Amino acid sequence: MQQAEIGIVGGSGLYSMAGLTDVREVALETPFGAPSDAYVLGTLAGRSVAFLARHGRGHRFMPTGINYRANIHGLKQLGVSRIISLSAVGSLKEEHRPLDFVIPDQFVDRTRHRVDTFFGDGLVVHVGFGHPVCEEEAVVLEGACRRAGVNVKQGGTYLNMEGPQFSTKAESNLYRSWGMDVIGMTNVTEARLAREAELCYVTVAMVTDYDCWHEEHDHVSVDQIIAVLLKNAEHACNVVREAVAAMPKTRGCKCGSALKNAIITQKDVVPAATLQRLKLLVGKYFNSEEKAGT
Repeated sequence: MQQAEIGIVGGSGLYSMAGLTDVREVALETPFGAPSDAYVLGTLAGRSVAFLARHGRGHRFMPTGINYRANIHGLKQLGVSRIISLSAVGSLKEEHRPLDFVIPDQFVDRTRHRVDTFFGDGLVVHVGFGHPVCEEEAVVLEGACRRAGVNVKQGGTYLNMEGPQFSTKAESNLYRSWGMDVIGMTNVTEARLAREAELCYVTVAMVTDYDCWHEEHDHVSVDQIIAVLLKNAEHACNVVREAVAAMPKTRGCKCGSALKNAIITQKDVVPAATLQRLKLLVGKYFNSEEKAGT
């Protein structure tokens, strides 16, 4: 039974979602372990949603230590088909100022230590990722930002660094020379897994600072970032409420069939244990004979 339509993943500074009614918590186990926290289910703007604090309430998990697979699989278990991901970022361009929101349509992955696929163990899948963000959702989020009075830029590239340390100045200037817009530590991993789970995904990148390239922001402190995070969190709740209310109830995109032509392994040689673990993701592409023994 579907328990939620829309998943909301809150990043640094956003550990709860204001405005939820009929609230209840659900602690899930997934084939990939436990998610970052219990999912907070409720109603927002007349729609059923599931909120998850990416880092756990109290901010217990650093970016590399987040169980991204469990987080995304858990949303799939709840019946979610769309994810709105909120993420604190540094700006790599003068035009993206603190308190601005950016809705990137591309990612560059500079992570090194993460598991970022559900597949393997006898099942090889290559999803298309040329357009990593759901365009339908991105349009909805841009409109929501404008109605909420938030300065927003549609499009741009999110550079995903490993962390947990911030950039060196040389790295920051290198990424600027590449034309990157914002820098963060989490969202490309989520986006990859959301695509594999056939979920729509959009990032709302909330600018906290100018990273270390800016002459007036040479040394970014946690205290400075937290002060902006708190203001961004208030704006984020308003944006999410507007977006949830405006989100189409049926999907007109191709996110829901991302695996249709992506399964490479001959189906009758997929190990039964692997197929069982991934049943929620790939089960519809395997007929009953091929699933025998699972």
